[in-house]
Amino acid sequence: MKFSTTSSQLLELQTGTTLEDYVTAIAWSIDGKIVASDAAGGVTLWDGETLVPLQTNNGTSVDCLAFSHDGQFLATGGQDGRVRIWRWCDRQLIASLENAPAWVDKLAWNPKNNQLAFSLGRYVQVWDANTEEIVVTLNFENSSVLGIDWHPDGQYLAIAGYQGAKVWDATDWDDDPYIIDIPSASLAIAWSTDGKYIASGNMDRTITVLEWGNPHPWVMRGFPGKIRHLAWSNIKTQQDAPLLASASVEGIIVWEKLADENLGWDSKILQRHTDTVQAIAFQPGSLLLASAAADGWLCLWQKAKRVAQIIEDTTDGLSCLAWHPQGQKLAAGSQRGELLLWSKASRGTGFGRGK
Repeated sequence: MKFSTTSSQLLELQTGTTLEDYVTAIAWSIDGKIVASDAAGGVTLWDGETLVPLQTNNGTSVDCLAFSHDGQFLATGGQDGRVRIWRWCDRQLIASLENAPAWVDKLAWNPKNNQLAFSLGRYVQVWDANTEEIVVTLNFENSSVLGIDWHPDGQYLAIAGYQGAKVWDATDWDDDPYIIDIPSASLAIAWSTDGKYIASGNMDRTITVLEWGNPHPWVMRGFPGKIRHLAWSNIKTQQDAPLLASASVEGIIVWEKLADENLGWDSKILQRHTDTVQAIAFQPGSLLLASAAADGWLCLWQKAKRVAQIIEDTTDGLSCLAWHPQGQKLAAGSQRGELLLWSKASRGTGFGRGK
């Protein structure tokens, strides 16, 4: 592993290990451990030293995983159509929801309670961990579901797919959803951390941003390819709005809201990657943006404007990344099964608000 920086080193490699196949997803537990899934069907717990299998490889990829808001439950989904839920305190599997032949590749926990939404082809089901029952089945109708995201207050569930996104009110599932029309397809959907905005990354190389409650969205154009990844900062700018980062092919564009509502959002292009960007995420509590790409580079962007550090030369391309909830560590997975952990560098500028 080699490090290259344009200023000073922010992260240094703490440790690494290897899973049996392509790392598909990473999440941090409430007790500071890493859980990773792989394309061979394994789900593995890693404390930085020891690998402990929660689920052994079964030959069918596990594609998504997430912890509930309080850390009590871990959910996974994948090609076998099963959604598995573990109780985290004793690592016990408490539910296995059979959905074959559907492929579960999207899931998300409500940020205010223990309700889990997951995709089943054209449908999304919401399951309650407390009652262990299905609360509702939502029909997207237009296509297979391509994205799921809960509003930060848990009241709304946004679902993305062909011809746009639909937003259901969780206080009245029977009510018709609010529809965000998009000519092509919404490939990624993300609420801002303050819940004021919702963004859609689209197949037609545009981004649609809607201020919730305002029916007139902004549309950003000029991307080199379809928009597959979105990330909002939880730090706001002078205009009282967070930054929005978007990834298209090997490029990253960061959007900052302008004072003039008619002008909308200003863009900053971040160029260093030489292959497809696979994941982007803001460090919690700062404007430091991390990006992982198929070129094997992990880039850290200071204030989401300039590259501060490039971490390179993994065995193969990177596939996913996740910041520790407190932001002092960063984990990433690779296409060859490498699982890597970085921590704050002993020398360097370090982290802090606005960095």
